[in-house]
Amino acid sequence: MLNSFYPGEIWPDDHGVHINAHGGGVLFEDGVYYWYGEHRIEGTAGNVAHVGVHVYSSQDLMNWTDRGIAFDIRDGKVPECPDGCIVERPKVLRSLTTGKYVMLFHYEADKKYRNAAVGFAVSDTPIGPFVFHHIQRPNPGVWPVNTPDALKDAALIAKTRETMADVSGGMNDKAPTLSILGACFESGQESRDMTLFRDDDGKTYHIYSSERNATTHIAQMTDDLLGYAGNYCRVFENRWMEGQAIFKHNGKYYIVASGCTGWAPNAARSAVADNIFGPWRELGNPAVGPEAEVTFRGQTNFALSLPDGRVILMLDRWNPQNAIDGRYLWLPVEFDGERPIIRPPAPWQL
Repeated sequence: MLNSFYPGEIWPDDHGVHINAHGGGVLFEDGVYYWYGEHRIEGTAGNVAHVGVHVYSSQDLMNWTDRGIAFDIRDGKVPECPDGCIVERPKVLRSLTTGKYVMLFHYEADKKYRNAAVGFAVSDTPIGPFVFHHIQRPNPGVWPVNTPDALKDAALIAKTRETMADVSGGMNDKAPTLSILGACFESGQESRDMTLFRDDDGKTYHIYSSERNATTHIAQMTDDLLGYAGNYCRVFENRWMEGQAIFKHNGKYYIVASGCTGWAPNAARSAVADNIFGPWRELGNPAVGPEAEVTFRGQTNFALSLPDGRVILMLDRWNPQNAIDGRYLWLPVEFDGERPIIRPPAPWQL
């Protein structure tokens, strides 16, 4: 039995096997924590999906019981998610109206990353099985509440549609000159790295990298969590952010995210706002100490808020050469005034 967290080390489950739940998130339900994440296999082949989403349960956050594959794509069970597709960043919440557990994940048909869509799956229990529901892009036919008039210009949108295929998902000079937002208006907005957040009033928001990752969107979801309420905004315009984690502390909203550098780690960013739709004010890198400039070789994926108000920031230390050996950095969040702080990985206790 573990009585401490050991960030970056092998994290054994109840069978003594390293936990296989990468890019994941945690649901707290009836006194039990459920950890969902990408099930990865050995080698570089593990960088795409072959199995699905794994789930573990715990009552103390350190000792986890393997509950199996919550969303299973093996053997053609989900034709829409073929072997070798992308099923990333799975997050689960329970609908307050239907009582169903709903999983969202970043979906791509293959590793070309051109779908930029969201997969939905539904279950009657937190451990599954989650049944595939549908795939879509967020908010088709709806403008963000803070859309600049320039991005609605028909000529600019036409130009963007002709050239957008050549725009990468990393930092570049071309995306800011186009209206990727307008080019995606009818089909729905691009969604890649993502997380979910439920506010104190019960409203749920999908936070995702959009517009070729250049800009983050925050979108309110319908109460059944199976669609979008048509109320969303653009934030961190042309900042190219991924790995979003969001939480609330002392009535303020916080986002911690990474830059867009693929598998390579970079310096994290943090920001604070009084309203979830902003304005957001950036606070700099929350990491301090050795290797802070690469966020301790990790990337944020989820902020776990505990019932007592403390926050654990969950990061992945990716290993693209042997995907199954990715490690987890769960670090307690401290505060220096408004600024969130995470310190170098070391054993710690709740």
